[in-house]
Amino acid sequence: MKTHYQVLIIGGGTGGIMTAAQLKRKDKNLSVAIIEPGQYHWYQPAWTLVGAGTFNFRKTRRDESKMIPRGVDWIRDKATVFTPGENKVSTEKSGDISYDYLVVSAGIKMDIDAMPGLREALQTDSVCSNYLDPEKTFRILKNFKGGNAVFTQPATPIRCGGAPMKIMYLAESYFRKHNIREKTNVLYATPGTVIFGTKEFAETLTRIVQKRNINFKPFYKPVSIDPVKKEVTFQYTKPGIVRDEKSLDTVIDEKLVGDNLLTVHYDMLHLAPPQSAPDFIKSSPFAYAEGPNKGWMEVDTHSLQHPVYKNVFGIGDSVALPTAKTGAAIRKQAPVVVDNIIHLMKQLPFSEKQYEGYSSCPIVTDYGKMLLAEFKYGNVRDSDPFLKRFVDTTKDQWSMWILKKYGLPWLYWNMMMKGRM
Repeated sequence: MKTHYQVLIIGGGTGGIMTAAQLKRKDKNLSVAIIEPGQYHWYQPAWTLVGAGTFNFRKTRRDESKMIPRGVDWIRDKATVFTPGENKVSTEKSGDISYDYLVVSAGIKMDIDAMPGLREALQTDSVCSNYLDPEKTFRILKNFKGGNAVFTQPATPIRCGGAPMKIMYLAESYFRKHNIREKTNVLYATPGTVIFGTKEFAETLTRIVQKRNINFKPFYKPVSIDPVKKEVTFQYTKPGIVRDEKSLDTVIDEKLVGDNLLTVHYDMLHLAPPQSAPDFIKSSPFAYAEGPNKGWMEVDTHSLQHPVYKNVFGIGDSVALPTAKTGAAIRKQAPVVVDNIIHLMKQLPFSEKQYEGYSSCPIVTDYGKMLLAEFKYGNVRDSDPFLKRFVDTTKDQWSMWILKKYGLPWLYWNMMMKGRM
């Protein structure tokens, strides 16, 4: 087995495969390897649809061996320790691998034990997460008979921040179609201050929740779950506000149990689990040691280059960037990293190509409707100018649903994963 590569990539998910494929298209003679332990590659954006019973889970999975670009070596192992001073990565079983350039695309960790009661709650038949088991989500939807349907997310950064909202809209629609909406309270509780960060899309989503009588609760940070009592506890985080008995929402039977601590009974609970960078990233020299980004990989926000180790780049979910962690973001990040590595190899300064924080969240609002939220750093709308000529992407509509269900999966497998876009 080779022990040195010009470019070594950590992670065989979206970012790793895209970067490897684009590098080989730029120069087929480059020696490139991917360190990835997993057997399968998943198209996770479709898991929202799986959870709503409108997409086949099996179609979201492919063998990792079939995803590795031609001419790229797959080291099926786990990276454990980075030694950037020696340009070296240690692995669990394959020894040390050295590199000229390193690309870290390590993904994200579902940190289930970070929320007390969550692990136990997930073993019950009323708590689910599309992030973990979307097929279970649909089983719970089908068996739901009414009561409080609670949808929430943690205060940690998460993969695709819109995902907890998407399944909430689809569940509400499912309840209407199956004549149990009148005996159901749909609650969307989020630690965030607004329903969506980009104004143009937030306006549409606000109208939707009002029209469909969805109980939107901002400043609600979930802190624990009691699976026996079927209660979720929230910390109310709005600055300067102290909750009292008079402020409680009697419709959902809120109870005050401490200083700005509220419990809500659930008959169904869907949540995004707390998330973090993988442990081997947290303990690495590449991660922030302190501050709000502690544990996440540090890179320049535009070049995606590590500020100390100049031959190291990071993309994807494990990187600390002030934008949403999505596959769409990676689609814009990978070409920047590839271009910068090629320039460094040629001892040239970086080109003008920079990452501007682009990300995208295809927000499904109903069976047959979606709006395409595209934005960049600062939550500035960044919709595709060509698409905007034909479709108002701030409105949820059928054409965008077709894009979500059929167009985007095809583009992912046949274009993004082949290094063609």
